[in-house]
Amino acid sequence: MSEPAVTHTGTEAQHSAGFPPFKTESFPSQIFWLVVTFVALFVILWRIAGPRIAGVIGARKGKIADDIAQAEKHKADAEAALAAYESALASARAKAHAEADANRKVLEAETEKAKAAADAEAHAAAAKADAEIAAKRAEAATHVTKAAQDAAAEIVNRLIGVTVPPEEAEAAVKAL
Repeated sequence: MSEPAVTHTGTEAQHSAGFPPFKTESFPSQIFWLVVTFVALFVILWRIAGPRIAGVIGARKGKIADDIAQAEKHKADAEAALAAYESALASARAKAHAEADANRKVLEAETEKAKAAADAEAHAAAAKADAEIAAKRAEAATHVTKAAQDAAAEIVNRLIGVTVPPEEAEAAVKAL
């Protein structure tokens, strides 16, 4: 009898021979396709992707430069506004100080006038009070003199039993 024939399929034969990239028989075709793929990718990057990337980078640089220029413009505007504000604030302060000084002078003048009027009124009231005091003293002195005369006449009357006329009592009190 004869031995059965062993048939191998194409896939089994390829697997049994080893890993294809490591086969030395296929190196020239692998190198060819590597070069073709590299050249194709290089051309695509050089002609299509490169200009697009360069355009995006240029657009970003332009946008950044515009943003920086706009920020510098806004900064200059802000500094100008700050200078105008400080100038207006300084002039307002100067005006407020001037008005405060003018008001202070007016109030000092009014205060001096009121003080002078109050002093004059106080002097007048003091003079009137002095006159009243002098009048009261004179009146009190006459009352004291009259009381002294009456007391002297009464004392003499009680001590020695003699009635003294008012003229003599007056002369005796005035002599003392």
